[in-house]
Amino acid sequence: MNVMTMTDTSLMKAAIITGPGTMVTEKRPLPQPGHGQVRIKLEGCGVCASNLTPWAGPEWMQFPTEPGGLGHEGWGHIDEVGEGVEGLRAGDRVAALSFHAYATHDIADADKVVPLPAELDGMPFPGEPLGCAMNIFRRSNIHAGQTVAIIGIGFLGALLTQLATAAGARVIAISRRPFSLDVARCMGAAECIPMEDHWQIIEEVKRLTDEKMCDCVIEAVGKQWPLDLAAELTKERGRLVVAGYHQDGARQVNMQLWNWRGLDVINAHERDPAEYIRGIRDAVEAVASGRLDPSSLYTNRFPLEQLDVALDTTRDRPDGFLKALVTY
Repeated sequence: MNVMTMTDTSLMKAAIITGPGTMVTEKRPLPQPGHGQVRIKLEGCGVCASNLTPWAGPEWMQFPTEPGGLGHEGWGHIDEVGEGVEGLRAGDRVAALSFHAYATHDIADADKVVPLPAELDGMPFPGEPLGCAMNIFRRSNIHAGQTVAIIGIGFLGALLTQLATAAGARVIAISRRPFSLDVARCMGAAECIPMEDHWQIIEEVKRLTDEKMCDCVIEAVGKQWPLDLAAELTKERGRLVVAGYHQDGARQVNMQLWNWRGLDVINAHERDPAEYIRGIRDAVEAVASGRLDPSSLYTNRFPLEQLDVALDTTRDRPDGFLKALVTY
Protein backbone atom coordinates (compact mmCIF):
# COMPACT_ATOMS: atom_id res chain seq x y z
CA MET A 1 0.00 0.00 0.00
CA ASN A 2 1.39 3.39 -0.96
CA VAL A 3 0.38 5.67 1.91
CA MET A 4 1.92 8.64 0.14
CA THR A 5 -1.16 8.85 -2.08
CA MET A 6 -3.44 9.40 0.90
CA THR A 7 -4.14 12.63 2.69
CA ASP A 8 -3.19 12.94 6.36
CA THR A 9 -6.86 13.03 7.34
CA SER A 10 -7.33 9.56 5.87
CA LEU A 11 -4.58 8.02 7.96
CA MET A 12 -4.09 6.92 11.52
CA LYS A 13 -0.97 5.99 13.41
CA ALA A 14 -0.89 2.49 14.90
CA ALA A 15 1.53 0.36 16.87
CA ILE A 16 2.28 -3.09 15.47
CA ILE A 17 4.02 -5.75 17.55
CA THR A 18 6.45 -7.36 15.10
CA GLY A 19 8.00 -10.02 17.32
CA PRO A 20 8.90 -10.81 20.93
CA GLY A 21 9.70 -7.48 22.56
CA THR A 22 9.73 -5.50 19.28
CA MET A 23 7.28 -3.06 17.73
CA VAL A 24 6.95 -0.34 15.12
CA THR A 25 4.49 2.48 14.55
CA GLU A 26 3.09 2.90 11.06
CA LYS A 27 0.55 5.03 9.26
CA ARG A 28 -2.45 3.03 8.11
CA PRO A 29 -5.82 3.90 6.53
CA LEU A 30 -8.43 5.07 8.98
CA PRO A 31 -10.88 2.27 9.83
CA GLN A 32 -14.47 2.93 8.87
CA PRO A 33 -17.34 2.17 11.26
CA GLY A 34 -19.89 -0.35 10.07
CA HIS A 35 -23.55 -0.62 10.99
CA GLY A 36 -24.00 -0.13 14.72
CA GLN A 37 -20.43 1.06 15.20
CA VAL A 38 -18.54 4.26 15.92
CA ARG A 39 -14.99 5.36 15.29
CA ILE A 40 -13.13 6.93 18.21
CA LYS A 41 -10.24 9.37 17.94
CA LEU A 42 -8.38 8.15 20.97
CA GLU A 43 -6.71 10.31 23.58
CA GLY A 44 -4.88 7.37 25.07
CA CYS A 45 -4.90 3.75 26.19
CA GLY A 46 -3.90 2.07 29.41
CA VAL A 47 -1.22 -0.61 29.33
CA CYS A 48 -2.51 -3.89 30.73
CA ALA A 49 -0.37 -6.56 32.38
CA SER A 50 -2.25 -9.14 30.30
CA ASN A 51 -0.23 -7.81 27.33
CA LEU A 52 3.02 -9.05 28.83
CA THR A 53 2.68 -12.70 27.87
CA PRO A 54 1.98 -11.89 24.18
CA TRP A 55 4.77 -9.29 24.32
CA ALA A 56 7.21 -11.99 25.45
CA GLY A 57 6.35 -14.07 22.39
CA PRO A 58 4.99 -17.45 23.52
CA GLU A 59 4.66 -20.24 20.95
CA TRP A 60 0.97 -19.55 20.37
CA MET A 61 1.49 -15.86 19.62
CA GLN A 62 1.31 -14.77 15.98
CA PHE A 63 3.28 -11.79 14.69
CA PRO A 64 2.84 -9.18 13.45
CA THR A 65 -0.23 -8.11 15.37
CA GLU A 66 -3.06 -6.26 13.71
CA PRO A 67 -2.54 -2.48 13.83
CA GLY A 68 -3.30 -1.28 17.36
CA GLY A 69 -3.73 -4.86 18.54
CA LEU A 70 -3.55 -5.77 22.27
CA GLY A 71 -4.72 -2.28 23.27
CA HIS A 72 -8.11 -2.48 25.01
CA GLU A 73 -8.16 0.35 27.56
CA GLY A 74 -8.84 3.30 25.26
CA TRP A 75 -10.77 6.53 25.68
CA GLY A 76 -11.32 9.56 23.46
CA HIS A 77 -13.88 11.35 21.28
CA ILE A 78 -16.19 9.84 18.70
CA ASP A 79 -15.30 11.23 15.28
CA GLU A 80 -17.47 9.08 12.99
CA VAL A 81 -20.83 7.40 13.58
CA GLY A 82 -21.97 4.42 11.54
CA GLU A 83 -25.48 3.70 10.35
CA GLY A 84 -28.04 2.52 12.86
CA VAL A 85 -26.39 4.16 15.87
CA GLU A 86 -28.64 6.05 18.24
CA GLY A 87 -27.77 8.05 21.33
CA LEU A 88 -24.17 8.75 20.29
CA ARG A 89 -22.81 11.49 18.09
CA ALA A 90 -19.54 12.87 16.81
CA GLY A 91 -17.75 14.83 19.52
CA ASP A 92 -18.97 12.73 22.45
CA ARG A 93 -16.16 11.87 24.85
CA VAL A 94 -16.29 8.18 25.68
CA ALA A 95 -14.55 5.14 27.10
CA ALA A 96 -14.90 2.00 25.03
CA LEU A 97 -14.43 -1.72 25.09
CA SER A 98 -12.44 -2.05 21.89
CA PHE A 99 -9.44 -4.13 20.94
CA HIS A 100 -7.09 -2.15 18.68
CA ALA A 101 -6.55 0.87 20.91
CA TYR A 102 -2.74 1.10 20.59
CA ALA A 103 -3.52 3.49 17.75
CA THR A 104 -4.81 7.00 17.29
CA HIS A 105 -8.22 5.63 16.17
CA ASP A 106 -10.26 2.52 16.85
CA ILE A 107 -13.68 1.08 16.02
CA ALA A 108 -16.15 0.05 18.73
CA ASP A 109 -19.65 -1.35 18.71
CA ALA A 110 -22.04 1.33 19.91
CA ASP A 111 -23.23 -0.84 22.80
CA LYS A 112 -19.61 -1.16 23.98
CA VAL A 113 -19.21 2.60 24.38
CA VAL A 114 -19.80 4.54 27.61
CA PRO A 115 -20.19 8.35 27.50
CA LEU A 116 -18.02 10.35 29.89
CA PRO A 117 -19.68 13.26 31.71
CA ALA A 118 -18.30 16.77 31.87
CA GLU A 119 -17.01 16.11 35.40
CA LEU A 120 -14.36 13.87 33.84
CA ASP A 121 -13.19 16.35 31.19
CA GLY A 122 -9.40 16.38 30.96
CA MET A 123 -9.01 13.23 33.03
CA PRO A 124 -7.60 10.00 31.59
CA PHE A 125 -10.21 7.28 31.71
CA PRO A 126 -9.02 3.76 30.84
CA GLY A 127 -12.49 2.30 31.18
CA GLU A 128 -11.75 -1.43 31.03
CA PRO A 129 -9.49 -1.70 34.14
CA LEU A 130 -11.61 0.77 36.11
CA GLY A 131 -14.69 -1.26 35.22
CA CYS A 132 -12.84 -4.44 36.17
CA ALA A 133 -12.17 -3.02 39.64
CA MET A 134 -15.83 -2.12 40.07
CA ASN A 135 -16.97 -5.60 39.01
CA ILE A 136 -14.52 -7.31 41.36
CA PHE A 137 -15.64 -5.05 44.20
CA ARG A 138 -19.29 -5.80 43.51
CA ARG A 139 -18.71 -9.54 43.48
CA SER A 140 -16.63 -9.34 46.67
CA ASN A 141 -19.75 -8.19 48.57
CA ILE A 142 -17.74 -6.03 50.94
CA HIS A 143 -19.60 -3.98 53.52
CA ALA A 144 -19.01 -1.94 56.67
CA GLY A 145 -17.49 -3.73 59.63
CA GLN A 146 -15.71 -6.44 57.66
CA THR A 147 -11.98 -7.10 57.73
CA VAL A 148 -10.67 -7.41 54.18
CA ALA A 149 -7.16 -8.45 53.14
CA ILE A 150 -5.95 -7.39 49.70
CA ILE A 151 -2.89 -9.24 48.44
CA GLY A 152 -1.03 -7.30 45.78
CA ILE A 153 -1.22 -3.52 45.69
CA GLY A 154 -0.77 -2.63 42.07
CA PHE A 155 -3.24 -0.49 40.16
CA LEU A 156 -6.11 -2.93 40.76
CA GLY A 157 -5.27 -3.59 44.40
CA ALA A 158 -5.00 0.13 45.09
CA LEU A 159 -8.43 0.78 43.55
CA LEU A 160 -9.95 -2.06 45.58
CA THR A 161 -8.33 -0.72 48.76
CA GLN A 162 -9.96 2.65 48.15
CA LEU A 163 -13.36 1.12 47.38
CA ALA A 164 -13.33 -1.25 50.37
CA THR A 165 -12.27 1.51 52.74
CA ALA A 166 -15.01 3.80 51.42
CA ALA A 167 -17.50 1.00 52.10
CA GLY A 168 -16.49 0.97 55.77
CA ALA A 169 -14.29 -2.14 55.74
CA ARG A 170 -11.01 -2.45 57.59
CA VAL A 171 -8.38 -3.19 54.94
CA ILE A 172 -5.17 -5.13 55.52
CA ALA A 173 -2.89 -4.51 52.55
CA ILE A 174 -0.20 -7.07 51.74
CA SER A 175 2.34 -6.32 49.03
CA ARG A 176 5.96 -6.85 48.09
CA ARG A 177 7.11 -3.29 47.39
CA PRO A 178 7.42 -0.66 50.15
CA PHE A 179 6.15 1.88 47.60
CA SER A 180 2.98 -0.15 47.10
CA LEU A 181 2.34 -0.28 50.83
CA ASP A 182 2.73 3.51 50.98
CA VAL A 183 0.11 3.75 48.23
CA ALA A 184 -2.19 1.42 50.17
CA ARG A 185 -1.95 3.68 53.19
CA CYS A 186 -2.87 6.66 51.04
CA MET A 187 -5.85 4.69 49.71
CA GLY A 188 -7.05 4.09 53.27
CA ALA A 189 -5.57 0.75 54.34
CA ALA A 190 -5.69 0.37 58.12
CA GLU A 191 -2.78 -2.11 58.24
CA CYS A 192 0.07 -2.87 55.85
CA ILE A 193 2.19 -6.03 55.83
CA PRO A 194 5.24 -6.67 53.61
CA MET A 195 4.78 -9.77 51.47
CA GLU A 196 7.97 -11.49 52.54
CA ASP A 197 7.49 -14.56 54.74
CA HIS A 198 4.40 -16.74 54.32
CA TRP A 199 4.02 -17.84 57.91
CA GLN A 200 4.91 -14.46 59.41
CA ILE A 201 2.14 -12.88 57.35
CA ILE A 202 -0.34 -15.47 58.63
CA GLU A 203 0.73 -14.88 62.22
CA GLU A 204 0.47 -11.10 61.82
CA VAL A 205 -3.05 -11.37 60.39
CA LYS A 206 -4.00 -13.67 63.25
CA ARG A 207 -2.75 -11.03 65.68
CA LEU A 208 -4.61 -8.23 63.91
CA THR A 209 -7.88 -10.18 63.82
CA ASP A 210 -7.77 -11.83 67.26
CA GLU A 211 -7.26 -15.21 65.56
CA LYS A 212 -10.48 -14.82 63.51
CA MET A 213 -8.78 -14.13 60.15
CA CYS A 214 -10.49 -12.14 57.38
CA ASP A 215 -14.08 -11.97 56.22
CA CYS A 216 -12.88 -11.48 52.64
CA VAL A 217 -9.49 -11.87 50.98
CA ILE A 218 -8.83 -10.56 47.48
CA GLU A 219 -5.86 -12.08 45.63
CA ALA A 220 -4.73 -9.53 43.05
CA VAL A 221 -1.32 -10.83 41.99
CA GLY A 222 -1.91 -13.78 39.68
CA LYS A 223 0.77 -16.11 41.09
CA GLN A 224 0.67 -19.40 43.00
CA TRP A 225 2.06 -18.20 46.33
CA PRO A 226 -0.37 -15.27 46.79
CA LEU A 227 -3.25 -17.62 45.95
CA ASP A 228 -2.06 -20.07 48.61
CA LEU A 229 -1.65 -17.23 51.09
CA ALA A 230 -5.13 -15.89 50.35
CA ALA A 231 -6.75 -19.16 51.40
CA GLU A 232 -4.78 -19.22 54.65
CA LEU A 233 -5.95 -15.71 55.54
CA THR A 234 -9.66 -16.34 54.89
CA LYS A 235 -11.76 -17.23 57.92
CA GLU A 236 -14.24 -20.10 58.12
CA ARG A 237 -17.17 -19.39 55.79
CA GLY A 238 -15.26 -16.39 54.50
CA ARG A 239 -14.94 -15.26 50.90
CA LEU A 240 -11.82 -15.82 48.80
CA VAL A 241 -11.88 -13.62 45.68
CA VAL A 242 -9.53 -14.42 42.80
CA ALA A 243 -8.84 -11.13 41.06
CA GLY A 244 -5.31 -11.85 39.85
CA TYR A 245 -4.87 -12.76 36.20
CA HIS A 246 -3.39 -16.28 36.21
CA GLN A 247 -2.12 -16.45 32.64
CA ASP A 248 1.26 -18.19 32.98
CA GLY A 249 0.18 -21.75 33.68
CA ALA A 250 -1.94 -24.09 35.77
CA ARG A 251 -2.48 -23.62 39.51
CA GLN A 252 -2.85 -26.04 42.39
CA VAL A 253 -5.20 -25.28 45.26
CA ASN A 254 -5.37 -26.63 48.81
CA MET A 255 -8.81 -28.12 48.45
CA GLN A 256 -8.54 -29.69 51.90
CA LEU A 257 -8.25 -26.21 53.43
CA TRP A 258 -10.90 -24.70 51.16
CA ASN A 259 -13.26 -27.55 52.00
CA TRP A 260 -12.56 -27.59 55.75
CA ARG A 261 -13.14 -23.88 56.12
CA GLY A 262 -16.20 -23.85 53.87
CA LEU A 263 -14.85 -20.99 51.79
CA ASP A 264 -16.87 -19.19 49.15
CA VAL A 265 -14.42 -18.91 46.25
CA ILE A 266 -15.23 -16.26 43.64
CA ASN A 267 -13.45 -16.05 40.31
CA ALA A 268 -14.10 -12.36 39.75
CA HIS A 269 -13.06 -12.12 36.10
CA GLU A 270 -15.93 -11.22 33.82
CA ARG A 271 -16.16 -12.47 30.24
CA ASP A 272 -19.60 -11.17 29.31
CA PRO A 273 -19.09 -7.85 27.48
CA ALA A 274 -22.33 -6.54 29.02
CA GLU A 275 -20.82 -7.02 32.47
CA TYR A 276 -17.70 -5.16 31.41
CA ILE A 277 -19.84 -2.26 30.25
CA ARG A 278 -21.80 -2.37 33.49
CA GLY A 279 -18.52 -2.06 35.38
CA ILE A 280 -17.35 0.85 33.23
CA ARG A 281 -20.64 2.67 33.83
CA ASP A 282 -20.23 2.07 37.57
CA ALA A 283 -16.68 3.39 37.38
CA VAL A 284 -17.83 6.54 35.59
CA GLU A 285 -20.33 7.19 38.39
CA ALA A 286 -17.80 6.41 41.13
CA VAL A 287 -15.08 8.68 39.72
CA ALA A 288 -17.49 11.50 38.82
CA SER A 289 -18.94 11.44 42.34
CA GLY A 290 -15.51 11.32 44.01
CA ARG A 291 -16.04 7.89 45.56
CA LEU A 292 -13.11 6.61 43.50
CA ASP A 293 -10.05 8.67 42.61
CA PRO A 294 -7.54 6.88 40.39
CA SER A 295 -5.64 10.02 39.36
CA SER A 296 -2.56 9.41 41.52
CA LEU A 297 -2.27 5.82 40.28
CA TYR A 298 -1.38 6.75 36.68
CA THR A 299 2.34 6.89 37.39
CA ASN A 300 3.94 6.62 33.93
CA ARG A 301 2.97 8.10 30.56
CA PHE A 302 4.47 7.38 27.16
CA PRO A 303 3.85 8.43 23.56
CA LEU A 304 2.65 5.73 21.18
CA GLU A 305 6.12 5.47 19.66
CA GLN A 306 7.38 4.27 23.06
CA LEU A 307 4.81 1.53 23.59
CA ASP A 308 7.72 -0.90 23.83
CA VAL A 309 9.16 1.07 26.76
CA ALA A 310 5.70 1.21 28.35
CA LEU A 311 5.35 -2.58 28.10
CA ASP A 312 8.85 -3.19 29.43
CA THR A 313 8.18 -0.82 32.33
CA THR A 314 4.93 -2.62 33.10
CA ARG A 315 6.88 -5.89 33.12
CA ASP A 316 9.79 -4.65 35.23
CA ARG A 317 7.73 -2.56 37.66
CA PRO A 318 10.45 -0.12 38.79
CA ASP A 319 10.06 1.65 42.10
CA GLY A 320 7.21 4.14 41.90
CA PHE A 321 5.40 2.33 39.09
CA LEU A 322 1.70 1.41 39.25
CA LYS A 323 0.05 2.05 35.88
CA ALA A 324 1.30 3.15 32.47
CA LEU A 325 -0.75 5.11 29.97
CA VAL A 326 0.08 5.58 26.31
CA THR A 327 -1.23 8.98 25.20
CA TYR A 328 -1.70 10.35 21.67
